[in-house]
Amino acid sequence: MREILDVIDEASAAGEKVAVATVIDTIRSAPRQPGAKMVVREDGRFVGSVSGGCVEADLVERAKAMFAGAGGGVVRYGVSDGEAWEVGLSCGGQIDVWLEQADPALWREVRSVLDQDVYAMLYTNTRTGDKRLEREVLGSTGLRDDGVFAEVVEGPLRVVIFGAAEAAEHLCAYGKQLGWRTTVVDARPALATPERVPSAGEIIKAWPDQVVDRIDERTVVVTLSHEERLDIPAVAAALERHARYVGAIGARRTQERRRAALSEQGFSEADLDRIHGPAGIDLGGRSPAQVALAIAAEIVAVTSGGLTRGKAAVAAV
Repeated sequence: MREILDVIDEASAAGEKVAVATVIDTIRSAPRQPGAKMVVREDGRFVGSVSGGCVEADLVERAKAMFAGAGGGVVRYGVSDGEAWEVGLSCGGQIDVWLEQADPALWREVRSVLDQDVYAMLYTNTRTGDKRLEREVLGSTGLRDDGVFAEVVEGPLRVVIFGAAEAAEHLCAYGKQLGWRTTVVDARPALATPERVPSAGEIIKAWPDQVVDRIDERTVVVTLSHEERLDIPAVAAALERHARYVGAIGARRTQERRRAALSEQGFSEADLDRIHGPAGIDLGGRSPAQVALAIAAEIVAVTSGGLTRGKAAVAAV
């Protein structure tokens, strides 16, 4: 998103018009999901993508026509499997793209949401073209029945990892590639060091109850410590504060003990069922890097709406 905003600001400062194209709906197979964006400058340069390269060139031409006075609005791309390589989607799917001329003032507001590390919903009425930004509201991205496209505006995914285990470094390294903001928390000074987790965005030497203010409904929480004094309070805090994803490693007996301890604290079965344990999609790997990959995959799946609960991955790290 920031790359898109940078182009809008740069073009605006230079007195150029700029177009924004946003995927608002998909049918069947589609390379990008609703909310995917590209921006087009007056000279035809563009940043971002709305497909796997199938329709971007056509959108550039449409944007140029819009700069010359043509209208924007919804553009539908979809082809049958037999029409591959024409302008459209060779996968046989369909996407609806909303094409509009950028309002720099509105997109500056969007940037301020990211800069302040808050969240908002951006609404686009595809029937009237009206847009509005509503702060401190968190919904889901998608096209509503009334023709309004709603999309979440928020900063990088916040991932809090309890336990500076070897897998924590690998998970933070994957997180860098995925644009996550990672924090590793461990009360053991010998483990919570930059040497052990150099890829972490932040390392905190603390107990879970000292960092609960960092957990909210937008936060991912993963416990990797194998130490119940860290794991159980961390999972409890994640459940209490409605974390977006709660993952905990450990063998079956560890999971059973954890559930029993949390049940004694008053958590319901529905609460406990929110725990992904053992954390991660079952990819079959057992090394720390493979375990971290399985957990990263499950986080992507859950936070992207791919699944509610992933299949358990590993018994131990």
